[in-house]
Amino acid sequence: MDDLQFRRQAYGDPNDQSQDFIEHLNNNPDDAKLVQDLKALDAKLDAALNIDVPDDLAEKLILRQQLNTHQETKKRTRYLMAMAASVAFVVGLSFSMLKFTPVNLGEHAIAHVYHEPKALASERDINFNDINFKLASISGLEQTKFTDQPGRVFYTTFCDFQGVKSLHLVMDDNQGNKVTLFIVPVENRMQLQEKFADDKYQGMGFESADAYMLLVGEQGSDLKQVQKEIEQTFI
Repeated sequence: MDDLQFRRQAYGDPNDQSQDFIEHLNNNPDDAKLVQDLKALDAKLDAALNIDVPDDLAEKLILRQQLNTHQETKKRTRYLMAMAASVAFVVGLSFSMLKFTPVNLGEHAIAHVYHEPKALASERDINFNDINFKLASISGLEQTKFTDQPGRVFYTTFCDFQGVKSLHLVMDDNQGNKVTLFIVPVENRMQLQEKFADDKYQGMGFESADAYMLLVGEQGSDLKQVQKEIEQTFI
């Protein structure tokens, strides 16, 4: 399930129990938070309409009418929200206050690796065409792509760099180590470091095409080899 399909389904019915929808929530914590917020909105709407029935007959009739039209109102509201979300997705707009906050890309990259340990456990083989399909949906990266397979790729998903939709990959460094790559659209507020690290991970940043590239691997990973493969295949 891609991001656009998920948003349409989430706004249409956040209580959807289909397998694809539940699997997407399990694999995408940020989207799961969105669904929780939509469910909370439903609960607030239900609570607002759950008022005591007065003795006056006219008011009883008005309340019954409100209850009957409540579901239709929610459907119309969700439809409008889904349409707005689709437009925002296509044009890549963000109205978040975080838009003006400086972003330390190195710190965010390491934090993302800690936050999604399941990504490093993946053993799937991802084709570069699948990666290009996701890149085409990210504002600022529509014209970027891989021209060939950049080594073995185990995992790919969208991620959020403080309000900026980006791409998260897990790759092989040709020495048996898994290396995480983040592809982030270039913005003025982004602060790119050539090298960064903590006690467990080392990282490096470089710019390629219209994107900031951030590589993160455990100490001893060959980040330079992965960088070379990316620079040879990414335009």
